[in-house]
Amino acid sequence: MGCFGFLKVMMFAFNGIIFLAGAAVLGVGIWVKVDSSSVLGFLQKIDNAPGELSQLLNVGYLLIAIGAVLLLIGFLGCCGAVRENKCMLLMFFVIVLVVTIAEVAGAVVILVFKPLAADLINKLGDKAVEGIKKGYGENADVTGLWNTTMDTLKCCGFYSYADFTDSPYYNNNLNEYPPQCCPSTATPCDSAVANSVSNTTISGCFPKFKKLIDDNSIVIVAVALGIAALEICAMAVSMTLYCKIGSKTE
Repeated sequence: MGCFGFLKVMMFAFNGIIFLAGAAVLGVGIWVKVDSSSVLGFLQKIDNAPGELSQLLNVGYLLIAIGAVLLLIGFLGCCGAVRENKCMLLMFFVIVLVVTIAEVAGAVVILVFKPLAADLINKLGDKAVEGIKKGYGENADVTGLWNTTMDTLKCCGFYSYADFTDSPYYNNNLNEYPPQCCPSTATPCDSAVANSVSNTTISGCFPKFKKLIDDNSIVIVAVALGIAALEICAMAVSMTLYCKIGSKTE
């Protein structure tokens, strides 16, 4: 197998993976839109949610769009390499180039509007706490969502156990907090026990999630750089094949 044949095989294998990934993302996007019990369905039920939060409800459409683009990229790359089609290879190069430019622009926008994102998170936090105080222990959707979140992340409340003070659960259980706020304790989860635990092992879900992101920031950056490197390599290979095919036909 010569260099040209090797590039064709690598192009086919790489874009085959992209095609499968696109199908998976498209499936998740469709699932998000049709699953009424998803987190998005819960967000739509939050009373007086900040206006900016409505943008999160479009994540299903975003996933569908990303999945469709990945499917198209994978199809063009695979077919262009196997059939030695210059038009498909050129379209593949242009689309990947546009996606790369969009990613760079998106990263710049995130950095520039970081204070706006922080303000949105604060508004979301206030509404999340308000939702806990109004519905936890009474509304099945709110209670189920927070129980699942706290069980998964091993956390308590949005900011801390105090978010549950005066909630229906708190008022109906002799001023006790959810058991997730006092794990591995045999005594009732009152304010003294919850405060002791929160100072040692259990934190709020937002601080826990933020710490998770901070602890894995190097991995996230490495993945982003890896994706950028793969996109550059894909563009280089597609243009190399384009030129090779052009020289063969002349």
